[in-house]
Amino acid sequence: MKHLDQLLSGGVRGRRVLLRADLNVPLKDGEITDDGRIRAVLPTINALREAGAAVIVMSHLGRPKGKPDPALSLKPVSERMAALLGTKVGFENFSGLEPGEVALLENLRFDPRETSKDEAERGAFADELAALADVYVDDAFGAVHRKHASVYDIATRLPHYAGYLVVREVEVLKRLTEDPEHPYVVVLGGSKVSDKLAVIEALLSKADKVLIGGGMCFTFFKAQGKQIGSSLLQEEMVETCAELLARAGDRIVLPVDVVAADELGNDARTQLVQEVPEGWLGLDIGPESVRLFASELDGSRTVFWNGPMGVFELAPFAAGTLGVAEAITKVDGFTVVGGGDSAAAVRALGIDETAFGHISTGGGASLEYLEGKVLPGLSALEGR
Repeated sequence: MKHLDQLLSGGVRGRRVLLRADLNVPLKDGEITDDGRIRAVLPTINALREAGAAVIVMSHLGRPKGKPDPALSLKPVSERMAALLGTKVGFENFSGLEPGEVALLENLRFDPRETSKDEAERGAFADELAALADVYVDDAFGAVHRKHASVYDIATRLPHYAGYLVVREVEVLKRLTEDPEHPYVVVLGGSKVSDKLAVIEALLSKADKVLIGGGMCFTFFKAQGKQIGSSLLQEEMVETCAELLARAGDRIVLPVDVVAADELGNDARTQLVQEVPEGWLGLDIGPESVRLFASELDGSRTVFWNGPMGVFELAPFAAGTLGVAEAITKVDGFTVVGGGDSAAAVRALGIDETAFGHISTGGGASLEYLEGKVLPGLSALEGR
């Protein structure tokens, strides 16, 4: 891949740069609740501005199904970006953009051609986007696993470069996959085993331990013959989990206690259990599990964490995620938070972001890279 610094060294003053960012931020009542993805792309935007480029930023937001949806407009993002940059950000208006100025296009997915599986349709949209600028820079790591017009097709139409964020993410993932320092511990959470199965398979051959929490642990419990009450279960994955446990032995570590509740809510009755009673839900790992996971993390040299340990958005079920996150911050080694809900949990729970070696912006993209898949956005930047 050609990097942004190579573009800057050749000079971009007076040129228009089309920058693909991942500004898919969470919104509540029209307000941004976590601006981490906006802040992540600022170094690339500022480097281009300072070099005299006119920067046209583009992104998607949510899943508007190929038509305009006011609730998914990027207008609030443009306002937050302007505040963070300390300069005006034009929204949809880029006709008179001057060197050093920034504009943001409306949500790309308002046009069905952005995500179309028809190459001709995507190509036509990519042609329209390419006509706006002289150079393309991709800094949307969270979208590089998508074969979309603004990620894949456009790189065949303009000189293309990887932004600082994409370069950093790839460097980190190579470090996790090609020659990780041992002991190497992987911490996985989230709701579905099926979402993480391929990454478990891929990392079992590289990691010394895989610690599993979150809703997905109950399918493993079921495979062990444990009672899980009304906890989240993927029945079709039980046999697969049993096979993984048999193959991995003590390299897969499961919780030894869980926080069970009679309902999902802040006012639910809770109890600490080893097996979940009938009619109750397992919603977080318990304190003994946090201590167990912390002991497994102690002394590790490489850690990759993806997925919360419980329903951290609700106070009664946040302690497991907080406890494991804090244990990771104490690791005297290279620690990576794998984006998505894990990154959101770090910020929501008030954990110092600088205590981790790297917080990824791409949950799905990170996992697919670790699985060994070819990511369309990266292959396009590499000219493949």
